[in-house]
Amino acid sequence: MGRGINVVIPVGGLGTRLRPHTWSRPKPLVSVAGKPVLGHVIDSLSSLSIDRMVFVTGFLGEQIQEYIEKNYDFDAVFVKQDEPLGQSHAIIQARGQISGPTIIIFPDMIFEADLDVLKTISADGAIFVKEVADPRRFGIVELNGSVVTRFIEKPENPVSNLAIMGIYYIAEIEKLFAAIDRQLTQEIKTKGEFFLADAMQLMIDDGETFTTISATVWEDCGTPTALLDTNRFLLSRSDSAPVVEGSVIVPPVYISKTARIEHSVIGPYASIGDDVVVENAIVRDSIVDSGATIDAAMLTRSIVGRNALVRGEPLRVNVGDSSDIDLRPASENGRG
Repeated sequence: MGRGINVVIPVGGLGTRLRPHTWSRPKPLVSVAGKPVLGHVIDSLSSLSIDRMVFVTGFLGEQIQEYIEKNYDFDAVFVKQDEPLGQSHAIIQARGQISGPTIIIFPDMIFEADLDVLKTISADGAIFVKEVADPRRFGIVELNGSVVTRFIEKPENPVSNLAIMGIYYIAEIEKLFAAIDRQLTQEIKTKGEFFLADAMQLMIDDGETFTTISATVWEDCGTPTALLDTNRFLLSRSDSAPVVEGSVIVPPVYISKTARIEHSVIGPYASIGDDVVVENAIVRDSIVDSGATIDAAMLTRSIVGRNALVRGEPLRVNVGDSSDIDLRPASENGRG
């Protein structure tokens, strides 16, 4: 590619699987390992020469724009998708803003892949894929050699184990816009929505060639459980071991420099955001977002939103020899 590349990132989804955290902020701004998911995605593109990023916003889109303008310095454009009619409808909102080679990324995951291969790719497009154990849970691609011939959504009898990640490269974005025009006009839908795979299938049927690019990392951030698992994954790759006087830190953890930790145990696998206060508490395998307060509570596998308050009550016991005290809820200790 003799010029830079464009990036389109649809960020207008409601993020219903991450409620209640997405009632007050867009899904891409939910934090994991000390940074919004969107920040991780953008930083993964640092090896590319990017001409322009187009963010297709919707619900609470002003927060996306505020985050980008505060933390990044590149040519960014924000366009709004007024109706949530599907992926293709979101992408075509970028028409008029970009031309030429473009990457489309749906930012509900963390990924790593060799993006340098885009500089030498000769196909009209490429689908980023990852081998998975159970392809039936995903959309997959059917290949003839190295060429994509068909997109299959959640196949009962998979012909490959290459799951589609939600990252696409298009050599000439205008061709995709034209295919989406046809898709919208002919109302080609899957499960009632205009999916991008259907538009790309039109391109393939017209003779455009698509290949695949394999990713080395693909971690989902679309549900609370997945977000916590991705938090563990990212923290496990960090060698950060902050020292906090008067508290015990069990790495791996992320603790913001502006957080205040007193008389507490943090970690392992805990992310503590900006201006968080943790006092007399134990926080492990959890994400505590900016401005939250944890007081005298024990948290595990928990997500605490911005400016939230979680307060417990210290226990005082006088336990005799050979006693058996079980403070778990009745449903967990067999009494329920």
